[in-house]
Amino acid sequence: MKRWLPLILFFVLVGFFAKGLFLNPREVPSPFIGKPAPAFTLPLVGQPDKTFSPADMKGRVWLLNVWAPWCVSCRQEHPVLMGLAQSQSAPIVGLNWKDKEREAAQLLGQHGSPYHAVPDDLSGRVGIDYGVTGTPETYVIDKTGVIRMKHVGPIDPEVWKKKFEPKLKELGA
Repeated sequence: MKRWLPLILFFVLVGFFAKGLFLNPREVPSPFIGKPAPAFTLPLVGQPDKTFSPADMKGRVWLLNVWAPWCVSCRQEHPVLMGLAQSQSAPIVGLNWKDKEREAAQLLGQHGSPYHAVPDDLSGRVGIDYGVTGTPETYVIDKTGVIRMKHVGPIDPEVWKKKFEPKLKELGA
């Protein structure tokens, strides 16, 4: 048996690596699915005298889109979000994450804003509370404030149709 143990361990490792080759890196399991969205209150970009909190969205299905002006994928996703905002499928809240250069207000002024509100997470603390690993990331939050879905990466029309539309329909958005 001692003689076969290294070979058995080798095949077990090969099996794990082979399985990993077929996993989608954008499908990051989130421990927050099915749990209440973390609470926060942040000032709005360009309106520091006003604030946003997830409690403001109680009774509505909504999207939390974590983005940043320095994020190239976020800029690619922006036209899709503009179209979604016009379709009024669900309100989109854009969490401005770690915008140290303070570019968000100018960028949204130039290209338009698809967002219902744009809370300013300068420190990145709220992003950490939501388990953000990078931008963009988008969460679907139900009428009771529970996270129902997380998508890592930019939203494109195909992703919207395959992932978001069914989930929003299921939630009665």
